[in-house]
Amino acid sequence: MYRRPTGQMVIEDFLLPFEGKLDANNRWVKLAKIIPWEQIENEYADLFPSNTGTVAKPLRMALGALIIKERCGFTDRETVEQITENPYLQYFIGLEKYQIEPPFDPSLMVHFRKRLDQKIIKKINELICQSEKHKEQKDKDPKDKDPGNPSGSGNFEVWKPEVNKGKLLLDATCAPADIRYPTDLSLLNEAREKTEKMIDTLYNQEQRKGI
Repeated sequence: MYRRPTGQMVIEDFLLPFEGKLDANNRWVKLAKIIPWEQIENEYADLFPSNTGTVAKPLRMALGALIIKERCGFTDRETVEQITENPYLQYFIGLEKYQIEPPFDPSLMVHFRKRLDQKIIKKINELICQSEKHKEQKDKDPKDKDPGNPSGSGNFEVWKPEVNKGKLLLDATCAPADIRYPTDLSLLNEAREKTEKMIDTLYNQEQRKGI
């Protein structure tokens, strides 16, 4: 069974025991801001068609924990310990206030990975990209000048880059390299020739001394 949260956490709502507040420039706060949790929630809720049974952990907690684990390279147990010790990570997974108790047992990480498989993660990535693209278009000032609108007017055509005229193939294995390997016979022959010249030079010097 799954119960959707009443609303997603924002940085101003997170309560700290020492009467401080979270830094809006923290990397986890910034990352939480760009992820469309509510949109992803709809995809996640469909995984629980039944209204009976144990209530599952919220999507933000499950996905947030997996992101923390993969981004930091933690084990399942270390991920839970880091979340327990760090208020920024607790905010990232959607907790309302800092707590000293672990938010879930490390064994649940296995269930999180089963529910959020590669297919669902791919959809989540697409939702994040679409959300960011929508924000960029919304934040863009239509009066700003761009290559397709030199006048800066509100009605303008979107600038389109020129079509590629061909392909450029680069392969480092095709680049010439003046390197000879120890198995190259030319190295042995070159060493023989130089050794013979050295012997001839020394022999001639000894012959002059004898005269």
